[in-house]
Amino acid sequence: MSHILCICTGNICRSPMAEVLLQRRLEQEGLTDWQVTSAGTWAVDGHPASRHTVRVMADQGLDLTPHRSRAVTRHIIQEVDLVLAMTHNHVEALRLEFPDQAANIYLLSEMKDGRRYDIDDPYGGSLADYQACASEVTELIDTGVGRIMSLARHARE
Repeated sequence: MSHILCICTGNICRSPMAEVLLQRRLEQEGLTDWQVTSAGTWAVDGHPASRHTVRVMADQGLDLTPHRSRAVTRHIIQEVDLVLAMTHNHVEALRLEFPDQAANIYLLSEMKDGRRYDIDDPYGGSLADYQACASEVTELIDTGVGRIMSLARHARE
């Protein structure tokens, strides 16, 4: 079993989306024993996912109502095989704070074709902004799932 951690800033928009979308995709690949979780670099523990995040995921049949934000900690990051972050700043901050885990920290965007770019934060935006973010995250996961699985397996070994 591998464990993948999705990271954004507040752990109420992008990373919870990525968590449930990636978990579903891995299950579609037959990896029902893999675990996907999320956290934030500047998260306040205990906040629910934003209402637009919950709605956009509900429209895809995914329930984020139980989600509660949490800040990334050494304990959390040491328990995972692969970290997928939303921005260059997240990657840089995590690699500086947890240098022993640096080799397993990547941008989600680079899973698709190796191109590295930030995924915009929809926080405070319109429902359409959240839908666009969810579409982008879904595409990155769907096209990058092979690389995600390979990196997680390699880190596990």
